[in-house]
Amino acid sequence: MKQARRVAWFILSTVVLCGLLGALYGRQVEATAGSDDSDVKSSLSTFTRIYNIVESNYADPIDPDQSIYGPPYSTIGAIPGALRTLDPHSNFFDPRTFALMREDQEGKYYGVGMEIRSVPGKMGKLTTIVSKPIPGSPAFRAGLRPGDIVAKVDNKSTDGLNVSQVAEMLKGPKGTKVHVTVIREGYDQPLEVNIVRDEISPQSVDVAFMIRPNIAYIRILKFDENTNDELTDTLHNLNEKGLQGLVLDLRDNPGGVLPEAVEVSDHFLEKDQLIVYHSGRHSPEKRYWATHGDDGNEFPIVVLINRMTASASEIVTGALQDHDRALVIGEPSFGKGLVQNVYQLSENTGLALTTAHYYTPSGRLIQRDYQNVSLYDYFYHPELTKPAHAEVRLTDGGREVYGGGGITPDIEVPEPKIPAAQEMLLDHNVFFDFAKYYLGVHKTIPTDFETTDAVLDDFKQFLGRDKVSLSDVEMTANLDFIKDHIQYQLVSMIYGIPDADKIKLSRDPLVLKALDSMPQAKELLAKAKRYIASQTTR
Repeated sequence: MKQARRVAWFILSTVVLCGLLGALYGRQVEATAGSDDSDVKSSLSTFTRIYNIVESNYADPIDPDQSIYGPPYSTIGAIPGALRTLDPHSNFFDPRTFALMREDQEGKYYGVGMEIRSVPGKMGKLTTIVSKPIPGSPAFRAGLRPGDIVAKVDNKSTDGLNVSQVAEMLKGPKGTKVHVTVIREGYDQPLEVNIVRDEISPQSVDVAFMIRPNIAYIRILKFDENTNDELTDTLHNLNEKGLQGLVLDLRDNPGGVLPEAVEVSDHFLEKDQLIVYHSGRHSPEKRYWATHGDDGNEFPIVVLINRMTASASEIVTGALQDHDRALVIGEPSFGKGLVQNVYQLSENTGLALTTAHYYTPSGRLIQRDYQNVSLYDYFYHPELTKPAHAEVRLTDGGREVYGGGGITPDIEVPEPKIPAAQEMLLDHNVFFDFAKYYLGVHKTIPTDFETTDAVLDDFKQFLGRDKVSLSDVEMTANLDFIKDHIQYQLVSMIYGIPDADKIKLSRDPLVLKALDSMPQAKELLAKAKRYIASQTTR
């Protein structure tokens, strides 16, 4: 279930982000006539006849928008259905999705700054729950917590409203006030909160800290228009602390804006090194080079990826790997290397159309094969279509690397299988629910909170009350997992997810593997320097 939720989020992100790589630079649509113009006219005439028959004779009234565009976020409807015959990433954006894409591309909006979700409440009506206040946002400063029920906005009930409707109520011009009525577990009365709306710019570089002496950890969640500026500031601050090694985490990063991927790569490569290029049938080859150079960032790098690492994050990973600049660890990446140009249509809609393919500096095709595979398997089971090293290229230093199926890590570390007891606890959402209950009783926790025996006793009693069965043997076998997840949920609710993530990441097996592999990354960097020196002396 946890994996399914993560994949669902990835698919939605990809629908929005797939167009961003070309969105800023998309060309205008130009109608062209060719030798097959008569075939096109014949097909359009057939479509019109069929639609007229359906519209005139179907048992129920026909909604033209539903027929042509399909429901929001769907792949049905005449236009989305036609695009599905091309490739998995050519998409039609209805007005809602198009607005979301533009907002995500800009990396900012005006509102209170919290993620919300809808769950079935009393009598089956939708109830709005706070998923995550964005750290530093007005909602976070006002003390809103994950699990809080948003009962009213400006005294208007949210019962039965969906996420989009409530989100629109919370958004508004900068400096305006919104009154939010919140129901919180453990509190007798609703909490009345006045929040002043502000510009919300969710951080794409959301976690950065010294995880070991002189070794930094940086996570990039996505590539929006602010990513390079955020990374520049982050590296400046870390360099002041004596940065001598970097773990760059691109796991679950679905991609984003191409220029930001190029700029991020530019931070770590030598000036004039190739970063990526793309070409297509009607798209001449275009190459992107490092124009600034690493500016003294000559420290070993380990990049972490998994099968949800896609698009712009694969461009960065491929460039650093091809130039022997970083050691790559984790799972093979997703394999999304199709270039979409976004064409704005009427009615605030858009068309993201694949016009080219991305290639790494060594000539590797990033895109995974999508022929003869269902859309479901393409997104949910990418491992089924990964070639067995079908395309071999060489890095600057002569190492073999593989293309045609995403980026293959230098050191493959599969994501560990979750034991049945842990999967059951996650499926029942017990850690989130327990954290709400615990804070309803204790109200807050200290900054140095640890999961003590007393907290574990409360947890056991909560499981019994929640009718979740966990034997003493299973409790003992999974004790570290349980203690870590209790701590994570409680710290994230009070102090924010970035602070909680710093604790979790210090125990993350793949991060620990990256730290142990830093000497190997250092040797790789030395090899890269020798290669560059050999090229300049010729």
